[in-house]
Amino acid sequence: RGVLLALVTLLAFATRFHRLDQPPHVCWDETHFGKMGSYYINRTFFFDVHPPLGKMLIGLAGYLSGYDGTFMFQKPGDRYEHHNYMGMRGFCAFLGSLLIPFAYLTVLELSKSLPAALLSAALLTFDTGCLTLSQYILLDPILMFFIMAAMLSMVKYNSCADRPFSAPWWFWLSLTGINLAGAIGVKFVGLFIILHVGWNTVSDLWHLFGDLSLSLVTVGKHLTARILCLIVLPLALYTAIYAVHFAVLNQSGPGDGFFSSAFQARLSGNTLHNASVPEYLAFGSVITVKNLRMAIGYLHSHRHLYPEGIGAHQQQVTTYLHKDYNNLWIIKKQNTDSDPLDPSFPVEFVRHGDIIRLEHKETSRNLHSHYHEAPLTRKHYQVTGYGINGTGDSNDFWRIEVINRKFGNRIKVLRSRIRFIHLVTGCVLGSSGKVLPKWGWEQLEVTCTPYLKETLNSIWNVEDHINPKLPNISLDVLQPSFPEILLESHMVMIRGNNGLKPKDNEFTSKPWHWPVNYQGLRFSGINDTDFRVYLLGNPVVWWLNLLSIALYVLSGSIIAVAVQRGAHLPREVEGLSQVLLRGGGQLLLGWALHYFPFFLMGRVLYFHHYFPAMLFSSMLTGILWDTLLRLCACGLAASSLASGVHMGGVLSLLLGTAYSFYLFHPLAYGMVGPLAQDPQSPMAGLRWLESWDF
Repeated sequence: RGVLLALVTLLAFATRFHRLDQPPHVCWDETHFGKMGSYYINRTFFFDVHPPLGKMLIGLAGYLSGYDGTFMFQKPGDRYEHHNYMGMRGFCAFLGSLLIPFAYLTVLELSKSLPAALLSAALLTFDTGCLTLSQYILLDPILMFFIMAAMLSMVKYNSCADRPFSAPWWFWLSLTGINLAGAIGVKFVGLFIILHVGWNTVSDLWHLFGDLSLSLVTVGKHLTARILCLIVLPLALYTAIYAVHFAVLNQSGPGDGFFSSAFQARLSGNTLHNASVPEYLAFGSVITVKNLRMAIGYLHSHRHLYPEGIGAHQQQVTTYLHKDYNNLWIIKKQNTDSDPLDPSFPVEFVRHGDIIRLEHKETSRNLHSHYHEAPLTRKHYQVTGYGINGTGDSNDFWRIEVINRKFGNRIKVLRSRIRFIHLVTGCVLGSSGKVLPKWGWEQLEVTCTPYLKETLNSIWNVEDHINPKLPNISLDVLQPSFPEILLESHMVMIRGNNGLKPKDNEFTSKPWHWPVNYQGLRFSGINDTDFRVYLLGNPVVWWLNLLSIALYVLSGSIIAVAVQRGAHLPREVEGLSQVLLRGGGQLLLGWALHYFPFFLMGRVLYFHHYFPAMLFSSMLTGILWDTLLRLCACGLAASSLASGVHMGGVLSLLLGTAYSFYLFHPLAYGMVGPLAQDPQSPMAGLRWLESWDF
């Protein structure tokens, strides 16, 4: 057994590390994850829709292998030149290679059969898709590593069920918890393996609860052990991942604008970092007002007018994501024009419920709204800049309100969540988030919405605050606590995930395409002179997997019905049917949980999302064919013939997959020369489906 495992592992590493340095340029999503690894090395804050663990590990691998974080990773096809990229690729390939021994051990544990384990390992070793996905700087090999490790440790601790609370039992249980934290820490897809382990644990506890030989105290101990190892431990580790993430990324960077003002105050290099401003808003203060919705930005105006035919021909008001002098506004009282900054006047604080005017500092026009319709959102009112030197009309008056506060409360900089209610029309100032055409400089539309529903689009906070008559306090006082940062980064990630739409001419695919291997993804190169890599599953492996799922459902149903009807099965057959129903059932559940949820997702989907499910279906294929061949062998009386059928069947499957890998390996290791349509091509005659474009 040890020798076989060593051989399987060796072959896995040999296939994954072969030609790892090719092509020596950025391929596909390496442009994102390589760049994010560099951000960790340079400690630059950025925003991404996935949790941080995968990118942190890539950054760490780069750092330890001597990469200095200076390569730009601007676009696919950029050459690496002298930069040391092999550490990061090697790390991903290392984790990608471990998938195969993990699959081998998982199947061995579930079926107690070496041929089944070998078959599963061979299917994954000889799959061009898994191979390609493991050879680049991507999150997928890291995610699949944690998913398979969690699956293996869960299967192992199930095997220790007969000796609970022993050292191996605790070891595998805690290891399951650690791997669950790892999976969800790389991508939210890790949630599916958490559901799998959760279902397994609940059925386990239900079974223990029905075992009357156990005292309730023992059942309580079992429950506590699982809560500790599978809930408390992963949560603690997941939080720790974020603690490290926030500690490392402490420099201002491209991700700042996505986050709230208070969050930005943490980042050195940001204008809010170590700044000191007056704490409470007063009349006469110069302020910037930031929208609370992610990626909308600051209330902004400029000297350009709305074009003819779009509402009133008055000055434009927009929101703008970057810091700029045109974001500055002065808070004034509704009816007086006396200068509140005159030293003889006492300071007057703005309070919740006050009527105010907002005067644009650069152009001296007031924030104004009226019953004309907004430029893009037809059911909202237009917002403009109106008046001369701050003198306008009654449409310039707004009531300032703080969310969840009593009337008369003062308004805090950064912390108070405020809205502006227009006095005449009763509408609320907000931004629709829609991009204005060229006349609006492609900034975002600001409207006044008559619908008073509280959405983040109509909630604002005060960010910069200048008032010479007030004492400044250091912004450190306003620093958000760790739980607040954690919550905010999750809200931003979830919104970012839901907002992912396909870019132009990009390969998106539908979930039903995936199991049939309908279409691959171009990793690198298009023309016949390029070094081309194409992510596509080995069709022999994938179509065998698809057939096996159908066969499994059929044969599993037949056996389940027979057992339920009390059919008397021979002892060997009974043992095999148990393996098929129990072991195969776990894997079928894993496949279904990692596949069907994608049908419900609104975000953009790609072919590589199917690979975690594909791992489960390959393991299922191994168990299924081994069991079916053994059942055939049971039907044959003569022992020599029986073992011949079994061994012959397994060997032919192994050799078949190996040969198909020999045919399709250029997809993963790179094709140069004419395209597949050309008889001279290395892939001539292998374009079996029209939709494959290699």
